[in-house]
Amino acid sequence: MSGVFLALNAGSSSIKFAVFDADTETTTPRIKGAVAGVGRTPAFSARDAGGTALDAGALASLDVSAGHEAVISLLLPWLAAHTADRPLRAVGHRVVHGGQAFAGPTLVSAPVLQQLAELEPLAPLHQPHNVAAIRAVAKWRPDVAQVACFDTSFHRSQDRLAQLFALPRALSDEGVIRYGFHGLSYDYIAGILPGHLGNRASGRVIVAHLGNGSSMCAMKDRKSVATSMGFTALDGLMMGRRCGALDPGVVLYLMQARGMKAAEIEHLLYKQSGLLGVSGLSNDMQVLQDSDDPHAKEAIDLFCYRAASSLAGLVPAIGGLDALVFTAGIGENSAPVRKLICERLGWLGIELDDAANDRHATRISTVRSGVEVLVLATNEEAVVAKTCRDLMR
Repeated sequence: MSGVFLALNAGSSSIKFAVFDADTETTTPRIKGAVAGVGRTPAFSARDAGGTALDAGALASLDVSAGHEAVISLLLPWLAAHTADRPLRAVGHRVVHGGQAFAGPTLVSAPVLQQLAELEPLAPLHQPHNVAAIRAVAKWRPDVAQVACFDTSFHRSQDRLAQLFALPRALSDEGVIRYGFHGLSYDYIAGILPGHLGNRASGRVIVAHLGNGSSMCAMKDRKSVATSMGFTALDGLMMGRRCGALDPGVVLYLMQARGMKAAEIEHLLYKQSGLLGVSGLSNDMQVLQDSDDPHAKEAIDLFCYRAASSLAGLVPAIGGLDALVFTAGIGENSAPVRKLICERLGWLGIELDDAANDRHATRISTVRSGVEVLVLATNEEAVVAKTCRDLMR
């Protein structure tokens, strides 16, 4: 099958994209890029397979107020111009929430799109933009197949106990359960683990996806057994702007004693908390690491404390730990964060090789360590392309 697949990942403040050949299994895209700072100060960047920067064209002067749909309306023709020699076979989208209806990837139809839109309250930072991207592609090329690839799908292998909240059964039956997210990232890491761990890849592994959005997944046989995120992508670890796990009594207090409305609380928990809220400076880990402000240090320390505590809480689900994998923006690039987390987990047998960690080596544990610790780059777009390839065949 000749042609190309386009993988789109429309996040809360960025749009990542990658173009893959349809007739090969390669995970290296022909074109890869992103528009960062959507809605604030949009900045476009893209490179071809050889690493050469590509001219931005009309995307070089994006208006500060340009939203996701406006950016995508310019991005799609730009991509078409740069792949004019090969027909577009399908567009695959990272969609954060699949709810109960979607346990695996699906071709998008009008009824499917409506169902995805109905899930927007469960992932307000991402789902509206995922849906907007699908609509923008349909408007531009209604003849092209679109595929929704869900972050929740990878976790459907979990048993019932791992998915339940201690709420009335009627609510669980309605779908108020733990779904888990970052599934495309975990899917990719699970796929490449044998190349790094051999037979141990099917053992007891925890993957720490640490970025502006953060979570952890405990795997056995390279399948999800338990994860830190729950009903929404707000749960679990402390994140860039999200608070992570929170006593629900705090929400009641904000409503009852402070008179805050639901929309105000949503804004507080999703956009004003996490690293940004604790530091009062930034949600960017690098900015905090470079700062001498004590509040920045406290934010980093809290992030690592919460991450180590959550990881320790996942270990019983898989009966021990053979390997720990760091991935995503912070996980791949922050040696201090990896060190602080691992230092709190020495009782599990983790022994870090400081020199290897500082140079961002693939294996950062010592030969004496009872747990192998790896740093692996994730590639969600490659998973989307593979899904398109499988479905279109």
